[in-house]
Amino acid sequence: MTEPKLGAYICKGCGISERLNCDQLAQVASSEGKAAVVRQHPFLCSAAGVEMIRSDMAGQGINQVVIAACSRRAKTEAFAFDTVTTSRANLREGVIWIRPDHEDNQETTQEMAADYVRMACAEVQQMRQPGGNTETGVNKQILVVGGGISGLTAALESAAAGYHVLLVEKSAALGGWASKLYRSIPTREPYADPQDTGVELLIHRVQTDPQITVYLNSYCNRTSGAPGQFSIDISTESGATHTVNAGAIIQASGFTRYDASQLPELGYGQSPDIIDQAELERLASAAGTEGSIVRPSDQAEVKAVVFVQCAGQRSNQPGHLPYCSGFCCNAAIKQAMYFKDNNPSVDTVILYTDLRTPGNGEDFYRSAQRKGITFSKGKVTSVVPGKQGAEVFFDDLILDTQTSIQADLVVLATGQIANAGIDVEHVTSAEEPTDKTAISVLNLSYRQGPDVPQLKHGFADSHFICFPYETRRTGIYACGPVRRPMDMAQARIDATGAALKAIQAVENAVLGRAAHPRSGDLSFPSFRKEGCTQCKRCTVECPFGAIDEDENRYPLFNESRCRRCGTCMGACPVRVISFQNYSVDTVGQQIKHVEIPDEMDEKPRILILACENDAYPALDMAAHNRLSYSAWVRVIPVRCLGSVNTIWITDALNSGYDGIMLLGCKKGDNYQCHFVKGSEVAHDRMSKISDTLEQLQLEKERVAIHEVEITDIQRLPALINDYADVIEKIGMNPFKGF
Repeated sequence: MTEPKLGAYICKGCGISERLNCDQLAQVASSEGKAAVVRQHPFLCSAAGVEMIRSDMAGQGINQVVIAACSRRAKTEAFAFDTVTTSRANLREGVIWIRPDHEDNQETTQEMAADYVRMACAEVQQMRQPGGNTETGVNKQILVVGGGISGLTAALESAAAGYHVLLVEKSAALGGWASKLYRSIPTREPYADPQDTGVELLIHRVQTDPQITVYLNSYCNRTSGAPGQFSIDISTESGATHTVNAGAIIQASGFTRYDASQLPELGYGQSPDIIDQAELERLASAAGTEGSIVRPSDQAEVKAVVFVQCAGQRSNQPGHLPYCSGFCCNAAIKQAMYFKDNNPSVDTVILYTDLRTPGNGEDFYRSAQRKGITFSKGKVTSVVPGKQGAEVFFDDLILDTQTSIQADLVVLATGQIANAGIDVEHVTSAEEPTDKTAISVLNLSYRQGPDVPQLKHGFADSHFICFPYETRRTGIYACGPVRRPMDMAQARIDATGAALKAIQAVENAVLGRAAHPRSGDLSFPSFRKEGCTQCKRCTVECPFGAIDEDENRYPLFNESRCRRCGTCMGACPVRVISFQNYSVDTVGQQIKHVEIPDEMDEKPRILILACENDAYPALDMAAHNRLSYSAWVRVIPVRCLGSVNTIWITDALNSGYDGIMLLGCKKGDNYQCHFVKGSEVAHDRMSKISDTLEQLQLEKERVAIHEVEITDIQRLPALINDYADVIEKIGMNPFKGF
């Protein structure tokens, strides 16, 4: 094993040397940080500065590098040294940009910088250069589940990029709901008229593409494995089972239309002349371009039609959908044009509460107005069937009156329900899934359940704010209406994005690299078996199903599923889980190498553990805006708050820190945690830290946890300063000096 040799490199650019005594920092790195080589450079990120470092690596045998310069989020390409471990001391954003340039602040500003140099030296000495996962999967086939518009697009995009695709469709034909449409919403200028769906062409391209193998009347009977090494049993209508392998999976299982029979107040099921939008598509297809759409009850030509928007949607009534399905307003405009384009004299009225036309601005809506389609803002209270047609009663929201319209045909705009499979996310082991009608889509061999976890409305949990298409099952990507409500144009874009993610997954898997958000990370978890107590906390808390148990009930890590969040590391009470470049010790030693002033100095020390995905970038952006915060804080970025082990809290308090702040992502239904559950489990752990504080006879205010968004540029410095005031008010930690 090569002897560790540390080199510390201090940048003097960006105003650092004007605010800090760099010679003193060099002395700290040499004497306290144990750096064998310490150098300063006017602009360390320049070609000359980087060459200086590389020259020391080659000539001096430097294999541990400390960059004392800007934030670890800056100049990542310049300081990308793949053969050595590297740590960053944030002197620019973390010190000089957040401290006012006053003579009174010089001492405390220098102390901050010196601590960050100590911390970086301590961190890098605990790091090991990751070698990558040797048990990688090499399969680059892509499995697409679902043959609708999303699945067809995902398959074609993957094939066009050179990857072989296995396409599984449960029905006897490709095309999904899109193949049942008469026309589609326009996707290009001038957005004036309905256009051809284009589905037949997509189907033909898929069926004739040599890179795509199609399984019809088939479903996934079992799915196991990980990126690069998935194994899938595909069962066909004949009863045969084909076992195939894939490197990544795209779930494009689409949606089921809302059951309009749950809307008795709107007359559905009481008259054949009250239909939903899907049924109108069938009537329009039957009429064709030359015929008129007829009333189902007596086959008479429709002379008056009313479209009822948000039927059973955007409603908190039991059985209704609380969300907007997104496509319905444009679909109603398109369907109203079916009538007007055939016979301009047909009376067409669209009753809406809010009109939403994503993708085409107001052009399609304006075109409908020019064709004579009437838009009325009203809330429908009931639909009363007649012998033929029906009467629609509604509250006119403009005139504030109750009125009604007689129609030959009433069309209800019902919503989309995702075909996401069985939701077991919030079901305990003693319960059964509440939705008895759900059918598993993937039949996953995961301890957490047979399908991808779902959001509260039943859509596959693929958070579309922070990481679209990504699910909690590494290497499995959701797209189309199974992910969120959308129209055909959005579904095609969505499928393209999912295909790109799947391609990234198979390529990363071959190289043993992590998936998002730490794409390219070669580290993976390991644990000391002899210290494991088999408590199962790591297996339970892992958000991604990356940990099972072996025959002796010890943790069994599936590195290819691992996202490198460190939640398992934070969960472990005996601290036996670690990564080569991130561990209890890499953070713990940083905590211990901050110089804690004597109680009489009246200089508090506040430890901030900041999530690297939202909180740390927000701190950087606050620094770029020259927003100042307390000189008492020392910030350590962590991969996720889920990786925070309570031993860090205990050690910090025992070491004399006066306060500890944990800054993590937003949790809950609208979470923004890049590792899904990390912030949530951290809050749960910290809710129990009061016991530790009580044992140490310390105030509960000494540990605080906050949800932070990446946009909290103004809020975050104020939050830190307010907390510093709290610490000064309650006084110094009595453990100082022990």
